[in-house]
Amino acid sequence: MAFDLVFFGGTGDLTWRKLMPALFQAFRHGKLPPGGRILAVARDDRTDEQYRAFIQERFSEVDSSKRPSDEEFAQFAALLHYRRMDLSQPTDYQGLKAWLDERGAETVVLYLATSPHLFPVICEQLGAAGLNDSKVRVVLEKPLGHDLASAKEINRVVRSVFREEQAFRIDHYLGKPSVQNLMALRFGNALFEPLWRRESIANIQITLAEGLGVGTRGDFYDRTGALRDMIQNHALQLLTMIAMEPPSSSDADAIRDEKLKVLKSLKPFTATHISRDVVRGQYRAGTVDGKAVPGYLEEVKVPAGSACETFVAIRTEVQNWRWAGVPFYLRTGKRLAARDAQIVVNFRPVPHPIFAGGSRANKLIIKLQPEDGLELQLLAAKGNSHGESLTTVSLDLDFDKAFPSERVGAYERLLLDAIAGRLNLFVRSDEQEQAWRWVEPILDAWAQDSGDLKTYAAGSWGPPAASALVARDGFAWAEEE
Repeated sequence: MAFDLVFFGGTGDLTWRKLMPALFQAFRHGKLPPGGRILAVARDDRTDEQYRAFIQERFSEVDSSKRPSDEEFAQFAALLHYRRMDLSQPTDYQGLKAWLDERGAETVVLYLATSPHLFPVICEQLGAAGLNDSKVRVVLEKPLGHDLASAKEINRVVRSVFREEQAFRIDHYLGKPSVQNLMALRFGNALFEPLWRRESIANIQITLAEGLGVGTRGDFYDRTGALRDMIQNHALQLLTMIAMEPPSSSDADAIRDEKLKVLKSLKPFTATHISRDVVRGQYRAGTVDGKAVPGYLEEVKVPAGSACETFVAIRTEVQNWRWAGVPFYLRTGKRLAARDAQIVVNFRPVPHPIFAGGSRANKLIIKLQPEDGLELQLLAAKGNSHGESLTTVSLDLDFDKAFPSERVGAYERLLLDAIAGRLNLFVRSDEQEQAWRWVEPILDAWAQDSGDLKTYAAGSWGPPAASALVARDGFAWAEEE
């Protein structure tokens, strides 16, 4: 299948840090369809050869195991092209269309790896140039908007130019192998689905923890914050996949219909709920991996006295028959004790324990990063106790060992899906808007009052109030048990 893949923002960090390495891995694995061209567009004046040299230099910064040899890069570089474009000039879009029309590829994927405020003008210009026919797909990188109103405006413009099935709203967490295995775990195994409900599950915890701070991106992060950066998209997408009802098929819209129902069932926020069920924090100076690190307010480009949150913990519920009364805890933060993304499903203990230690409960841990796998914690009798005392044992599945061939990374999979036209792992506009609708009361409350901002030491697991949030229900975060 001949394809043309165009990156708007072709010299930006996202393109050379994530997208080009992912495409190279697809090329190395033999998964990139033959007959493809990859075009980067940006405002700089460069030739194809200069752009190829730019990418080869940047590849020296990726993990050594994923770095191409000179011979491999030469083969990959033959696919790379560059075109200068001013994104506000209609004539440049007409020139792009002429370049694409030269050979008439079966599929054209336009990846908007730019700032979201440029999405509307790019889409409008694409439509005016006729770059929106049925063979064209447009990929929209997050964040899609800053709030509900801006997200709706972006979607309005996108829908005025492209049909919904042409729009691929990307959330790279959905491309992670462990996240995809959530579907297989739930709907491909008879073992778990009968237990996947309030009668058997006590609580569910979703943690997206980062050990790094904001680095040199303080100005960008201060306009965004942890709620917009991680909760509104990544965490809520994970929650929908954990809580959704079984779809009628593996069709993209069947899956996304069920995810939307979860978002609509989330307990809405009132002022009382926000003060009680939401914790926001900001890291101060501390120690990470034995090294002293500055606090958020001392980071480069962070405004003095900023009240931007670098940590959020939320308690919520899915108000339907399956999940009524089961708390879902969402947590994300920068400069935490470890880089750790996982979902912990805490089952209820047996109703009448007859062994010592039998009041503890089973636990399923879905590991997203840095490891990729599943851990099921069970209770078993100690060998020297004649079956009278139980201890926790783990059934640990490492996907990298279970599937020894090199596995497909998140962006690699999503790029291949966009080329193939598979929408299953992309977010529909109504999902995205409903997620914004749910978090907006929190954003509004914070805009009016910054007095509830907690602080936490870099290298910790966040403010003590986050532990109290879970302890109030009689539970604890996984690392505190």
